[in-house]
Parts: sequence; C-alpha cells; structure tokens
Amino acid sequence: MVNRPLDSRGVFLLSQIGHHVAYRFTEQLSRLDLDPAHFAVLGHLAVVDGRSQQELADLLRVHRNAMVGLVDELQERALVTRRPHPDDRRAHAVHLTDHAREMLEAVQSEADALESEILAPLDESERSLLIPLLHRIAAHADLPAGIHPGLQRRRRARRNTQ
Repeated sequence: MVNRPLDSRGVFLLSQIGHHVAYRFTEQLSRLDLDPAHFAVLGHLAVVDGRSQQELADLLRVHRNAMVGLVDELQERALVTRRPHPDDRRAHAVHLTDHAREMLEAVQSEADALESEILAPLDESERSLLIPLLHRIAAHADLPAGIHPGLQRRRRARRNTQ
C-alpha cells in the first residue's frame, strides 16, 4: 500500500480550504455580532421578506424551536420584527428591519472581498469552471443548496451549553 501525502488528496484540500474560509467568514460576522446561522436567516429574508418562522425552519433545515431562538436573537439585535402572518393567524411573519438591510449590504461586501481574496490565484475562466464543479460535488453529496451544514451543528452546540 502506497501512502499518499494529504495535500495530494482532493477531499483534504477541500476540507482545509473550507475550514479556512468558514473561519474567516465567521470572524467577519462576529465583528457585527452575528454568526453564520444569523446570516442564513437574514439572507433568506432578503430574498423573500415576511416568511413565517416555520418556513424559515424548513428552508434552513433546523428544528422550529431552534428557529424561534434564532429569530429571538435577531429581534433582540433589532434586525427583524415579527408581525401577524397575513395568511395564517397562528403564525408570525418575520421581516427585516432597515438596520438589517444595511448590515446585509456590509456583510455581502465583506463576503465578496473574501471570495476575491480566496480565488485570487484563479483567472476568470478557471473560476467559471470551479463553481459548476463544486456544485456537482455538493449535489452528489446531497447537500442542500445554499445551506451550510454547520448551521445544524451550531444550534445543537448552543442547546448543549445552555
């Protein structure tokens, strides 16, 4: 059996780079008193504002109780408001505040800068090849589009420490 060095393995390199990028992005978010789970909720609301907490929980694949906690945290930071849902008397619609929209612009700008920095060694044609390849790998692993697997771990970890 021939031992291959770790840096010759694609899965190791993907993991190493993923960890580096996740750490850097989490660091950027923490300066704004956010974490990736907060960003995920805000990002989904930026696409369709006024979703119910249950819709958000389903989209992000987290337990509804965890979503209530996330929305509570965002509401405490004046980033979202809850209002009666227009179609369901039992539900609350979650809406972004103006403060959240400003914060999202800042986060997007930082995320764009981080992506440019990480992908700097690649030219445009290499970048245009990389993204579809990564999509294929993610789809093969049955990973939901746009949802980071660390989101579920974050919620479990917080529950275990409380």
